[in-house]
Amino acid sequence: MSESKAKVSQQEQMMRGTAWSAAGNFISRLLGVVYIIPWYLWMGSHADKANALFTQGYNIYSLFLLISTSGLNVAVAKQIAKYNALNKKSESIQLIREFLKLMLILGLVSAGTMFLLSPIIAKLSGVGHELVPVIQSLSWSVLIFPMMSVIRGIFQGHNDLAPFAKSQVAEQFIRVVWMLLTAYFVMQLGSGDYVKAVTQSTFAAFLGMLASMGVLFYYLAKAKLLKPIFFEKTKDISVDAKGLLLETLKEAIPFIVTGSAIQIFSLIDQFTYANFMAMISHYSRSELSVQFAYFASNPNKIVMLLVSVAGSIGGVGIALLTENYVKKDMKAAASLIANNLQMLFMFIMPAIVGILILAKPVYTIFYGAPTDMALGLFVAAMVQTLFLALYIMLSPMLQAMFENRKAMRYFSYGLVTKVILQVPMIYLFHGYGPLLSTSIALAVPIVLSYLRLQQLTGISPSGLNRRLQLINVMTIIMAILAALVTLILHLVLDPASRIHSVLYVVIVGAVGMMSYGYMSLKTRMLDKLIGGRANRLRERFKIS
Repeated sequence: MSESKAKVSQQEQMMRGTAWSAAGNFISRLLGVVYIIPWYLWMGSHADKANALFTQGYNIYSLFLLISTSGLNVAVAKQIAKYNALNKKSESIQLIREFLKLMLILGLVSAGTMFLLSPIIAKLSGVGHELVPVIQSLSWSVLIFPMMSVIRGIFQGHNDLAPFAKSQVAEQFIRVVWMLLTAYFVMQLGSGDYVKAVTQSTFAAFLGMLASMGVLFYYLAKAKLLKPIFFEKTKDISVDAKGLLLETLKEAIPFIVTGSAIQIFSLIDQFTYANFMAMISHYSRSELSVQFAYFASNPNKIVMLLVSVAGSIGGVGIALLTENYVKKDMKAAASLIANNLQMLFMFIMPAIVGILILAKPVYTIFYGAPTDMALGLFVAAMVQTLFLALYIMLSPMLQAMFENRKAMRYFSYGLVTKVILQVPMIYLFHGYGPLLSTSIALAVPIVLSYLRLQQLTGISPSGLNRRLQLINVMTIIMAILAALVTLILHLVLDPASRIHSVLYVVIVGAVGMMSYGYMSLKTRMLDKLIGGRANRLRERFKIS
């Protein structure tokens, strides 16, 4: 009986955590997607080059965040969950204090390094001096991020994802407001220098982080953790602070390394595409910058919106998986992994298929009517999203069960695959090459990670496959209905028009969401995502 209650409690924790984490990620990413419409318009004829410059700066920035350390919040959460499960909360507080000291130093070193190396990085990217002020403006954010990552890990370790999510929304809101204000003033009322506008847009990340820190400190005070961490004197407890620090760093490094896959692969694209294409083609640097925008920058907003939800679903289960592992409850661990995979596919499959059907109108809304090359690369990037989402979910799960070395080994296999395939793929497929090499490279750690998780926990592949097949069937039915509506609308609407494209997306999106939602309620698949609310929805819409 108690085991059943514990299982229900864990499922409730995971659903509540997933809801907050997914909502925070989705809202913040949605803000990051919506701003691009006016921002892109105000950039005028420089739009694609400005977006490429912005993305190249952010690729460098993302890597420095990981070095200084993103993924740390997951590792800290894992350690806090471990010591709380062992009823050693004093050790948790001690660990947090030591980490905040270390992260202050690491933030200073990382920010300084990024600032000073900016001219070299810009040259390697094949862009030149235009990228230097963009990278330097982003170095300010690297100063704050490590400490913010530790504080977010505190809430994650206590399975309280609401402050984490709210801090993300605050960060993105302030960032987007500053980006839009400065883009308008520089491009529409000022000098029209797109490099200055992009530099202000990237500096906005620093202001967003200040807002995020404010929210986190408020919730630390509300949870009565602010004083114990920052103001109370250290109690005399027999704890090896340095040992705890080293233990958590050992846990964090694999999360950082494996979590950097997308950023590292993006940097490989950034450093190789323009430089290699300049050798084998007659395209100018400006034309190659636009092509980079087509396959890397323009699809990125929507791709990362979807991938962030995958990260939310996987991240919520980290602390619970570690707890089950420590308690040697592999049955519960297998159930959590299977539920997470089901929740991922419930979201990602209809989302990707829906965007593929509406690819042209979706692209038109954000960037104007696409060229054939732009549309083709956008579609290819959407397909690649499935590989990104699966990797982002499975790798942290493997590490949650202390399989850090294997996770790093699997990542290294993927990285070697990417490096080997990159140049041949670019030579054969040009703009499609980087997308293909990344997809194949990520497939390696995805397959290996799943097989290892199955070996560790005894996940039932037949049970999981049945549920995934049902999700695929529902997605196909939704796709057929959406495609039929799209064909009918094509008779009266022009997807090259922004206004018509909005109508396309609203009408077809509504048909897709309603049909998929109905099938999810009818088959009770939606219950895994929203729990008891599914019953209330069935009653409301009279679905038996």
